[in-house]
Amino acid sequence: MRKNNKIRLIYSLTILLLILSIVGGISLGPSSVGISQIIPTIVGEGTFKEEFILFSIRLPRVLVLTLAGMSLALSGAILQTLTKNDLADPGIIGINAGAGVSITLFYLLVDANLEAFTYQLPAVGFLGGLLTAGLIVLFTLDRKHGIQPIKLVLMGVGFASALSGLMIILVSSAKQEDVQFISKWLAGNIWGADWPFIFALLPWLLVAIPILLWKQKAMNLLALNETIAKGLGVSLNRDRGLLLIIAVALAASAVSVVGSISFIGLIAPHIAKQLVGSKHQNFLFLSPIIGAVILVFADTLGRIIYSEQTIPAGIIVAIIGAPYFLYLLRKTA
Repeated sequence: MRKNNKIRLIYSLTILLLILSIVGGISLGPSSVGISQIIPTIVGEGTFKEEFILFSIRLPRVLVLTLAGMSLALSGAILQTLTKNDLADPGIIGINAGAGVSITLFYLLVDANLEAFTYQLPAVGFLGGLLTAGLIVLFTLDRKHGIQPIKLVLMGVGFASALSGLMIILVSSAKQEDVQFISKWLAGNIWGADWPFIFALLPWLLVAIPILLWKQKAMNLLALNETIAKGLGVSLNRDRGLLLIIAVALAASAVSVVGSISFIGLIAPHIAKQLVGSKHQNFLFLSPIIGAVILVFADTLGRIIYSEQTIPAGIIVAIIGAPYFLYLLRKTA
């Protein structure tokens, strides 16, 4: 009972922290609405300028960041379970790179008119990420033992490097204006910060969350022992395949809108496990709240730290995440 109360308290405090980060994202920066004016503006008592800034600039941006942070964190939590590796992350094992290459190719094919394909972009990213994940699984699949988690991570790192090279080739052959956009996208610049992108991201989460609720117990068993999981009726390859598709879909949908952002899928699940334990019923849905807090905070910091230009959220997250990754690498070595 005491542990359950502690978990509820941590969830409540984390949700409060997310609300505060959203308020900060709205009220801080060159174009912002003061904290005292947020609620009056929402209920229609603000000035035209305040309503324009809130509803056309700030609110859609922080909501996109919230959904993307949740998607990346959930994807990372799933991948860490599947690979039994605390260093797994959709950016590190190549899923983000696969989605990025497919979106870049699509961008060049539609002649930079991405706004006309808002709802198709997550699907394009998903196909690229799924193809990458499929190739990684194909190269790591063992006929006797199925998917080998350690090989999956190593192969993913190799694919990520190869796809990064392919991305450089694509960028070098593109027009100057295309190069600028792709470079900003690679740095994690939030380009899809409007209402349509919220509705492009939301369905992927709405489909994934019920499935993850259904598969929480199976995920606990997959994270522990394959023999026990089989004995208790878990279909290892089927469940791994389903969970991998969900992880790819969540990561690719986020990447298609907010750019190539790594480390959130690494950091958020770790923090959640430290706070509430490693049972999926406890940490799985705390991870996306923490992921949303990190991404919203990183974007807000990137907008206020340097007044003349916005620093992409991906760079801020990398500055935070890279030392944490090295810490985990040393801890698990």
